[in-house]
Amino acid sequence: MHIEIATAADIAALSDLLSVLFSQEAEFTPDPAAQQKGLARVIDEPEIGAVLLARDAGRVVGMVNILFTVSTALGERVALLEDMVVCPDCRGEGVGTRLLSEALAFARARGCKRITLLTDRCNQAAQRFYAKQGFAASGMLPMRLSLG
Repeated sequence: MHIEIATAADIAALSDLLSVLFSQEAEFTPDPAAQQKGLARVIDEPEIGAVLLARDAGRVVGMVNILFTVSTALGERVALLEDMVVCPDCRGEGVGTRLLSEALAFARARGCKRITLLTDRCNQAAQRFYAKQGFAASGMLPMRLSLG
């Protein structure tokens, strides 16, 4: 297995993984057309971020998005970790740990001073995974307003 930056040729496989993720998350519903559109934007515009993928024997088995923004509190570039998902039949094999490690290195190499992620409150397995990797719960409460 190796980790690489996704290209346009990977969008269909990545969209399939997002459908798996969004079918598990409380706030989202799979929408392949929207997923492919969003993936294309991130892949085509590196200033937005990047999609990293795990490939094993030619098959995409996991992915994570790193999106960039600026923290006025830090006065520095920071990152958002989005859409981390591993194929259900590959979970427990270290794919997620490798992807996350590469994502953190990717963000650090691009000057990011902090990385933030969201996970469903009820997803205890994801919370344990991220805590094991050094993430801590924030006192901040995420809130959303749809503008579309």
